[in-house]
Amino acid sequence: EGGAFEVAMGAPAFAPSAVPLTGFDREADGYDIEIDGRALRVGAVSMGNPHAVLEVDDVDAAPVDAVGPALQRHAAFPEQCNVGFAQVVDRNHIRLRVCERGVGETLACGSGACAAVAVLARRGRVDAVAGVEVALPGGTLRIYHGTDGDLRMAGPAAFVYEGVFSA
Repeated sequence: EGGAFEVAMGAPAFAPSAVPLTGFDREADGYDIEIDGRALRVGAVSMGNPHAVLEVDDVDAAPVDAVGPALQRHAAFPEQCNVGFAQVVDRNHIRLRVCERGVGETLACGSGACAAVAVLARRGRVDAVAGVEVALPGGTLRIYHGTDGDLRMAGPAAFVYEGVFSA
């Protein structure tokens, strides 16, 4: 209980068709998407599921409840997406809040942590080779590039719930 685990999370896919992201022909570090009359610079990546990443100055003040659901439903993301709000603390530390599609804001999101690091590393904002500590409301994960090109995620695991499903 409470032990540390490491998981290979796969390679990030940035091609718009892989995310999927429509309305953009070429892969880019960021895409301009308008939400409620406000232009946002959004990173987009698939970690096996679609992610949009917004870099913010202060994750505590990020408009997660307003922008998260609006971006999820935007026509550019035909399968909707998870939306990460990332604050770069330094090249090896970020703070992150994630609004997951169909759920809302969650305490932690492993694929969202990987997506944020992938987008920020592509922009040269963090060092994924050395590893990046990702502080989420529910705890901290370490994300880094493995020698195989996949992103790897390390962090604690703890038993949180037991239940019985009855139909």
